[in-house]
Amino acid sequence: MKISGRKACFILALALVTALVGWATLSYIRTVDLGERTVSIVIMPGDSFGSVVDRLVRRGVVPSKIMLAYPARVYGIDRLLTPGKYDFTGRNSCRSALRKLRDADFVRIKVTVPEGSTIWKAASILAERLEVDSGQVVNLNRDSTLLARLGVPCLEGYLFPETYFFPWGIGIEEAVGEMVAMFHTSTGSAWPDSLPLALSRDEIVTVASIVEAETSREGEHRLVASVYFNRLQKGMKLDADPTVIYGLGGLDRPLNQRDLKKNTPYNTYLKKGLPPTPINSPGIKSIRAALAPEVTDYLYFVADDSGGHQFSRTNAEHNRAKRRIRDARSPSN
Repeated sequence: MKISGRKACFILALALVTALVGWATLSYIRTVDLGERTVSIVIMPGDSFGSVVDRLVRRGVVPSKIMLAYPARVYGIDRLLTPGKYDFTGRNSCRSALRKLRDADFVRIKVTVPEGSTIWKAASILAERLEVDSGQVVNLNRDSTLLARLGVPCLEGYLFPETYFFPWGIGIEEAVGEMVAMFHTSTGSAWPDSLPLALSRDEIVTVASIVEAETSREGEHRLVASVYFNRLQKGMKLDADPTVIYGLGGLDRPLNQRDLKKNTPYNTYLKKGLPPTPINSPGIKSIRAALAPEVTDYLYFVADDSGGHQFSRTNAEHNRAKRRIRDARSPSN
């Protein structure tokens, strides 16, 4: 059967289009296997999509420049670049690379700040995980402009203990800002209209930080808080060991009598009232305990060997509790 020239041209054109579509589809989904090797592409603010495409192709992440650039233009991905560090490993195609860029699937660094971390501890964790100088974090505690913007009197107590996933390359001010914002978010619903003993919110955080340093035992937070509120109400010194330790810059040994006589703003054996700032970042349980302490007449407590504390109403009762615990530890028993 004879085929007309027009029909032949149509068939040829259709074949070419089909071949082109097939080639494009294969190029779009064809993978490059990086194996266990990881290729990192850092996208900075202002980088063009073309420069990102060039780097992906040049470093062997994807096989085709055109099949990365053209679909990105069609779907608008070339206008949605999110700065960050993007890691590619194993098998990658133009399609999977575009999906990673579209979803802003950049490297996030896991940073966990435990409850009761001092600013020095938090600074050390941030320095290690974010590759910054810990001194930068500590220095921000003296940045009055930053503190005013964050709405806190200091960073100590307000770097909320939590697990964070920070984008690679985040600035230390931004990271600290996120941690303080987490404090406001996590504690926002906890604040009642009136606070115990008419303390300020910042003073409540200070009490909570002392509670946090004293106990991690479930069910004890409100009891410990009651001791400190009772002592405050009676005008007694707090006699809180953790405040003394904090005022000395931290200790890797037990407190001794000489430590208790050292005059620092945080020595609550020498000074009445609360220390000038929190002494760590308390968790939400300690904050809630400081907001609603147990109603007791306890004024003293001492750590026992169960991981908890013995609570007492009088100094004589307290001394008997200490003797019982000491005697129980005696090798003769």
